[in-house]
Amino acid sequence: MFKKVLIANRGEIALRVIRACKEMGLQSVAVHSTADADALHVKFADQAVCIGPPASKSSYLNVPMIISAAEVTGADAIHPGYGFLSENADFAEVCRKCKLTWIGPPPDAMRLMGDKIRARAAMAAAGVPMLPGTAGIHDEIQLLEAAEKIGFPVILKASAGGGGRGMKIVHEKEKLLDAWSMGRTEALAAFGNPEMFMERYCQRPRHIEIQVIGDKHGHYTHLNERECSIQRRHQKVIEEAPSAVLTEETRKKMCDASVKAIETIGYHSVGTMEYLLDTDGSFYFMEMNTRLQVEHPVTELVTGLDLVREQIRIAAGEPLSFDHNETRRPRGHAIELRINAEDPNNFAPWPGKITALHMPGGLGVRVDTHVYAGYVVPPNYDSLLAKVIVHDVDRPAALRRARRCLDEMVIEGIRTNIPFLRRIINNPDFIRGDFDTGFVGRLLAERASAA
Repeated sequence: MFKKVLIANRGEIALRVIRACKEMGLQSVAVHSTADADALHVKFADQAVCIGPPASKSSYLNVPMIISAAEVTGADAIHPGYGFLSENADFAEVCRKCKLTWIGPPPDAMRLMGDKIRARAAMAAAGVPMLPGTAGIHDEIQLLEAAEKIGFPVILKASAGGGGRGMKIVHEKEKLLDAWSMGRTEALAAFGNPEMFMERYCQRPRHIEIQVIGDKHGHYTHLNERECSIQRRHQKVIEEAPSAVLTEETRKKMCDASVKAIETIGYHSVGTMEYLLDTDGSFYFMEMNTRLQVEHPVTELVTGLDLVREQIRIAAGEPLSFDHNETRRPRGHAIELRINAEDPNNFAPWPGKITALHMPGGLGVRVDTHVYAGYVVPPNYDSLLAKVIVHDVDRPAALRRARRCLDEMVIEGIRTNIPFLRRIINNPDFIRGDFDTGFVGRLLAERASAA
């Protein structure tokens, strides 16, 4: 086991990793921009190093400065958290070349699954169900022929991308060329790669993800599913585990396919296989995230496992801390609510000083946050303030606990999305579990039409 971990991240995830390190007897090193000099991850780490000005490209994405910070402090491992450099295979390679342990999957697996076209081919070869689709599309003739073969509606996606950037849904042939052109432009700007591919568009799917994990000893397994259908513009808002709609048969098929997939590509560390669940119960591979997910706490609460500790153990060459052959059924139900610094009406970011703060507590309540009274939310980064995660015996009980937590929360001085979260969890369709990835969009459209 290594002795000192540098966390190449900020905010609540940096604190999350620092806590795991302390509980494992490891020292921690925080890096920070000048905008984060007063952040909690800086205060709670054993050491802290300023690596640049507020702009992410000059600090949290500045590989030479991060490596220098590791060398100066004597760190022997780097945990990337999520976002920033967490899925950057080149950064993982640099860490290894500098004799720093990378707390994450092999760089080759990251490259494979980061290229959506190569990932599709690899998953198809592993027997994972796929939507009808294409490899890279390079000209207009290829584009039109593919659409005719697949049938409308289709969706265009960036080969190198994610998070909805470059993604275009096309219902009519007449709009295909314009959508392809705009998608290529967006993909080039966001990822430096304009290559696009096409899939059949699944019109009212649910977004289900399977938590997978493997070690360097050939042990591969899953920790069941998370329901991630409540999202706005492809960004998740509420996640829960388990899903309210999966049958045992479908759950087993999804989990078995996911384990076979990571075994096929020799994946070790934690990762997430993401699927679209169609209205007829069919499921299709969407992408794999080769990192820790923002929503990992819901899995931790229904399994009792610490996923960050498992990541660290695996990177150190230790086996999984549990029997990978054991079937781990979810215990109760967990729901995560993402609290963002944003206007609840138009979702514009809302940086500023938090003048008063009270977080909920009690049995079955976990709050992962990096904010405090007097903290100034900077305008430079993601608007996430906190994750409120609740756990109870079943979904109705967890929803009641979630409502109670939102009622207890006090965040003054800035605006947050708490009123919007209340609207979602009190919606009759959401309470029944009758929703899909278009739920939030329809909810917003109803509010706009009623205004």
